[in-house]
Amino acid sequence: MTSESQEHGAARRPVEDEVDVVAEETQKPAKGEKKEKKGSFWKELPVLVVVALVLALIIKTFVVQAFYIPSESMENTLLKNDRVLVNKLVYHTRDIERGDVVVFSGVDSWDGEFEMEEPSNPVAAFFRWVGTAFGIVPGERDYIKRVIGVGGDHVKCCDSKNRITVNGTPIDEESYLYPGNVPSDKFFDITVPEGRLWVMGDHRSVSLDSRSHTGDPGGGSIPVSQVIGRAFVIVWPFNRASSIDIPDTFSQPALQALGGSVPLVAGFGLAVPLVLVRRRWRGKRR
Repeated sequence: MTSESQEHGAARRPVEDEVDVVAEETQKPAKGEKKEKKGSFWKELPVLVVVALVLALIIKTFVVQAFYIPSESMENTLLKNDRVLVNKLVYHTRDIERGDVVVFSGVDSWDGEFEMEEPSNPVAAFFRWVGTAFGIVPGERDYIKRVIGVGGDHVKCCDSKNRITVNGTPIDEESYLYPGNVPSDKFFDITVPEGRLWVMGDHRSVSLDSRSHTGDPGGGSIPVSQVIGRAFVIVWPFNRASSIDIPDTFSQPALQALGGSVPLVAGFGLAVPLVLVRRRWRGKRR
């Protein structure tokens, strides 16, 4: 037996040693160790919560934000208590277009379409902020409306067929206008200042939109700088989940007749006199 062991290398350990090793490796952790692991999870939980809130704040501020619909002013496109996602990056890559549904801030400008009680204490204020960030509760001074005219557009109500016209071109609002509503029960005729927007709710009979602020600076239009972003999808309730698209009527080429070409026309208007003056000056030198 000894010679066989030497032929195959070093002597093997006794069987009892192997059993002891296995027993040591399969021993269950002590009860104190379990408590230590559970304790470490609860210690890390506040950190996870803080990190989640910071990430949510960054996304809310710069990328996309959920908004709560508090009123009937955009029915039936958007219903009261709907939640929508608002893209905050899109207008860094393109201009605001007619037909876009936009969220904008009315702070120090428009009165709210609904009133909310002020939080009674800092804790309630914090939860209000969190709820607003995630679209659980509405922001009191945030509005959501449809863009009808952009800077330079001539927006008028109404033509002989009771249609709103943009740059002399009537728009067909049947696809989004609240059933039974007329395009407007108020007359208006405005050329939208540059850098501003004429906005209206789809439920015209209850919407406090640009028509209700014609006596304000800008004639009822809102500053582009106040726009938070474009509402592009309904996310709640699930049975209403859908995209918010620009209606086909706003793709009419005739709408671009004035609004989209104002800078170009102005450029030509300034360039022609300069060219004539330059030619006359060169003629005198000869």
